[in-house]
Amino acid sequence: MCGIVGAVSTRNIVPVLVQGLERLEYRGYDSCGVAVYSQTPGASGHLQRARSTSRVAELAEQVASTDLQGTLGIAHTRWATHGAPAVHNAHPHFSHGTGADAATRAGRIALVHNGIIENHDALRASLQARGYVFVSQTDTEVIAHLVDSLYDGDLFEAVQAAVAQLQGAYALAVFCKDEPLRLIGARAGSPLILGVGKDRKEHFLASDAMALAGVTDQIVYLEEGDLVDIQLGKYWLLDRSLQAMDATQRPVKTVIAHSGAAELGPYRHYMQKEIFEQPRAIADTLEGVVGIVPELFDQQMNHRPGANAARVFAQIDSVLILACGTSYYSGCTAKYWLESIAKIPTQIEVASEYRYRESVPNPRTLVVTITQSGETADTLAALRHAQSLGMQHTLTICNVATSAMVRECSLAYVTRAGVEIGVASTKAFTTQLAGLFLLTLCLAQAKGHLSAAQEADHLKAMRHLPAALQAVLALEPQVIAWAEDFAKKENALFLGRGMHYPIALEGALKLKEISYIHAEAYPAGELKHGPLALVTSEMPVVTVAPNDALLEKLKSNLHEVRARGGVLYVLADADSHIESGEGLHVIHMPEHYGQLSPLLHVVPLQLLAYHTACARGTDVDKPRNLAKSVTVE
Repeated sequence: MCGIVGAVSTRNIVPVLVQGLERLEYRGYDSCGVAVYSQTPGASGHLQRARSTSRVAELAEQVASTDLQGTLGIAHTRWATHGAPAVHNAHPHFSHGTGADAATRAGRIALVHNGIIENHDALRASLQARGYVFVSQTDTEVIAHLVDSLYDGDLFEAVQAAVAQLQGAYALAVFCKDEPLRLIGARAGSPLILGVGKDRKEHFLASDAMALAGVTDQIVYLEEGDLVDIQLGKYWLLDRSLQAMDATQRPVKTVIAHSGAAELGPYRHYMQKEIFEQPRAIADTLEGVVGIVPELFDQQMNHRPGANAARVFAQIDSVLILACGTSYYSGCTAKYWLESIAKIPTQIEVASEYRYRESVPNPRTLVVTITQSGETADTLAALRHAQSLGMQHTLTICNVATSAMVRECSLAYVTRAGVEIGVASTKAFTTQLAGLFLLTLCLAQAKGHLSAAQEADHLKAMRHLPAALQAVLALEPQVIAWAEDFAKKENALFLGRGMHYPIALEGALKLKEISYIHAEAYPAGELKHGPLALVTSEMPVVTVAPNDALLEKLKSNLHEVRARGGVLYVLADADSHIESGEGLHVIHMPEHYGQLSPLLHVVPLQLLAYHTACARGTDVDKPRNLAKSVTVE
């Protein structure tokens, strides 16, 4: 979602800020901007900025044409919440002071903000009553004016007093023209990091370590409620109770965020690149797994005494999965595995709903969160809610080892999908499934439901996954032929049964995300209970049809579609005896893959969405209205 970069230095920091925004483009945004403290010899300093509703490349051209320079600055990519995507709503925001000409003159405060301020209306009314003039519809401008109203010569004190009045989530980077070598950061509910520069002569703020790739690999992760005061060559950190934090409490960590991970290479889009990276991503995620042992999940950054997987797995009697979006569908798939293989009752909850309803907590539950970024606001909030109910056994499946989710969970399995740039998740999803299958096997072992022979069979199948995925990717030409038909449609139906129903849900989500075709998914057995009314020759029906115990039931559902004139697109296993014919298009998968079949069947659905979107000419990697990392509710 929104991205922040800030810096204090002795050099012109604008190129670093713009490069940081380029690194953050993958998060999704609809406007961007940069602001600096600018001073020419013999003149007083002032705030200067450039903003754009186009891409960062256009912003870079603005910066170059105006010769924007400064040693103190902030930059931002915005995903619109309050106010439309427009230049006047783009960050950074300036305070305007009060008076008749306030709206036309820049004040002294420059600010960028990730998150949502829930009490912005009340604060806006109070500030307007004091004479402040607003030029945007954003909740962020409220913070800029609030800091200005509280400023009395010390920016840190003004920000400290301002955040005490804020309700909601925020990550802030703030500077004032009256203190030209000082940058203040604050976080609550939205991620923010401090980058320690070489020889400590310059320091940075960012929402993501990748923004600082190539600039510094020395990172301090701000915790909930932290404030940081950055000055030239030094910084101070305070926690929410305003206690100073030293290097043992907020250690500097070496974090390698490879800028090369964002290179497109020979591919047309990042999504295409990431689909084809899945064999490698699965191999990397499973690297070093030579046996099913609980220690696989002892990957927590700040490992708590006694919080080891072997002890936890022996104690728990149920699983609660919390996730959003694509990660939720990986959890839905895992429910089938956990109950059929590990024989453990499993509940799956949409994270954004879970904490807003009354539930019955069980302290012997293993709470499993699934998130690509580890910063998903709804999932973090759901985790904290579960913990507040007394459920302290927590585990995350996450792709970012340094994320808030990994830090806040007792146990973790860190997938190794690498950086995922495309908004529509692909390799993060399949690596999540791999991690969840390993968790299933570990719990099955802990509960006495996994023999040595079964363990060996499952591990053999997992090691073969990269090769199996390569064979599925070879089906791309057949999928492209399907996509040519789909590009002409406006609606689609996806069907699946058992553990392939969540895969149908994921396929429908991918298609709607990037091609803007309305798509729905149903358990195939529900077809006659409503969705069949929608079936016509203009409603393609995609069916996931592995050769499993439900195949014959599924074939009956296919006949129901054909009898109503529907056109079927079936992903079938080679030995399923479903062949192409009038109104029936079949792609045969290379092999049946048993319990791991969902990892293979989702890949053609990813390719279908991708090539349909290409045929329709949409922005595949940055679909409208969507963001990569959803760090607000």
